[in-house]
Amino acid sequence: MRIFQNIFAYPAYLYHLDKICGRDASFAERLRAMINDGMNGVHLLEPVIKGAPEALLTCNEDKTLQSTWARENGLPAETATDEVLLAQIEQARAEVFYTQASHKYGPDFLRRLPGCVRKRVCWYSPPAPVGDLSPYDLVVNNFPHSVSTLNAQGVRTAYFTPSFDPVMEDYCDNEDRPIDIAFVGGYSRHHRQRAAILEAIAELGEEFHVHFALAPGRLTRLAETPAGWLPPLSKHARPKSVRKVSGLPAYGRAMYKLFSRAKIILNGAVDSAAGDRGNMRCFEAMGCGTMLLSDPGRYPQGMEDGRTMRIYQNAADAVRLIRELLADTEDLKRISSNGLSLMKENYSKSAQWQKFQELLT
Repeated sequence: MRIFQNIFAYPAYLYHLDKICGRDASFAERLRAMINDGMNGVHLLEPVIKGAPEALLTCNEDKTLQSTWARENGLPAETATDEVLLAQIEQARAEVFYTQASHKYGPDFLRRLPGCVRKRVCWYSPPAPVGDLSPYDLVVNNFPHSVSTLNAQGVRTAYFTPSFDPVMEDYCDNEDRPIDIAFVGGYSRHHRQRAAILEAIAELGEEFHVHFALAPGRLTRLAETPAGWLPPLSKHARPKSVRKVSGLPAYGRAMYKLFSRAKIILNGAVDSAAGDRGNMRCFEAMGCGTMLLSDPGRYPQGMEDGRTMRIYQNAADAVRLIRELLADTEDLKRISSNGLSLMKENYSKSAQWQKFQELLT
């Protein structure tokens, strides 16, 4: 099976990648730097990570990466990224096209795929824009409500999960964890429920070592400028207590390193997750040997309250659990260890790849 995987990356991460490898690296060097950095590592399929000749990878959001490939393959550097992507798929003679950015590759793009492509697969993660997914042969994710809803609309769907990223092996066994509780993620008007939890946890900053690596939304960034302290923008600014414990966003290995230095990782689903849980952060936190503290809902198999993670019901309950866990270090270590074992044993790369192949038969 010749597979072509296209991953998604935010502009902020690509700026981070520029600092890692520069903008003058070759296509292969920049791509390898991205893989080695753990970007989207829980989603990368095993043969892609291993560099198997029948498994190709790119990130079409990365204009530097795509223009580099264009130059190296005789195309003008200014060739549109979608055109570069089509050329890459054709050169690879890919039989399967698998993308994380389903909303960016709709019917018009899929109709232009080379004739070698036999299966069109996408990962769809709510609440991203749905678009028309009917041209895909298979839509996958690990959110049962989303799978059921799309299936009822006539879209062929399947349950499929992220996995343990081998890069985490460099971080998961660390025992020096000076940070008591950490959080990595977005802070915007789309995360009101999450924001309430973060505000409650931030108040613990006077008592414990709390660190938030936040990526503020556009309105939040604007609200925290001198022009934003007046209504209506002021309501989008982070409270002083949150800003006090916040640092820069963390991506790839920088995020894994942060997780490896924390005893507890706080997680909170976006408000429109419909009760389904199991976002990337769950896999990343547990895979780094950190105890996951998350909100109630339906989690992937093995993610169980009191055994491999802890679940809080509301902000006050989260604060209570944090105090209890930090006071009982043996229980905290037990749950963290169970969570790491779950990732390595039940959510390995080989198991993920085996499942992917089964879904295509």
